Amino acid sequence: MTRIAFLILIALFTVVSCTSSDKTVDNSVVSIKTEFGEIKVKLYDETPLHKENFIKLVNEGFYNDLLFHRVINHFMIQGGDPRSRNAKNNIILGGGGSGYTIPAEIVPQYYHKKGVLAAARTGNARNPEKRSSGSQFYIIQGKVYNDEDLDLMEIRNNDQLKEEFLKKHLDSMKDKIIEFKKNDDRVGFDKWFTEERELVDSIYAAGPQFAYTDEQRKTYTTIGGYPSLDGEYTIFGEVIEGLDVLDKIAAVETDKQNRPINNITMKLELIK
Repeated sequence: MTRIAFLILIALFTVVSCTSSDKTVDNSVVSIKTEFGEIKVKLYDETPLHKENFIKLVNEGFYNDLLFHRVINHFMIQGGDPRSRNAKNNIILGGGGSGYTIPAEIVPQYYHKKGVLAAARTGNARNPEKRSSGSQFYIIQGKVYNDEDLDLMEIRNNDQLKEEFLKKHLDSMKDKIIEFKKNDDRVGFDKWFTEERELVDSIYAAGPQFAYTDEQRKTYTTIGGYPSLDGEYTIFGEVIEGLDVLDKIAAVETDKQNRPINNITMKLELIK
């Protein structure tokens, strides 16, 4: 191969490489523009269904001119209800959506620290699978906790988990309970129930207990957040710029339904 041919080949390879690189777009950062400023959120690859859906709606312009219709200081700001577009001040919002839900993608490594982006959803009674709203989202502001607060939350979480474990255990023994009722044996039932509860307590105590990690404790006691929501909602991104804007929105005056007195509209776009 001649020197000239070799140089041409190198040049062609460089052009192809640059072209290929230019076509690679980072679809992970979304800009949320409001009158208070801009919030930039990075979407997580570990929650692909939520990431893909959010990007799709952003690209379609679904969120443009919608409101942050639910704002609670020291908790979160929420938007994504399509009925909020041009909604009159006396309209109660929060019941609208995209017309579909998304399977939960609850990743243990992500928790409700300040600035996380998460999907809203209906409650556990109607939604035991914890499926997410197809469009409504919230951004956590939260507050700063101390270690004593987190200790109490750990105790409450373990008590709740233990009660759920007991309920499942009793559900598996319905025939026994029906027998006590059929014989109207209240004394026998109370004795049996006490023994079963003690058994469940011992089994639960022998297993791993709920506890915040060192990283979670450090975050919740410095940056803050809202730990009581951990494990209940899908977190699919976090704020990388604009926490001050989050604080400004969270501090606005709201009505009894937690809707801002003065509408706060949003415009979302993918940063390419």
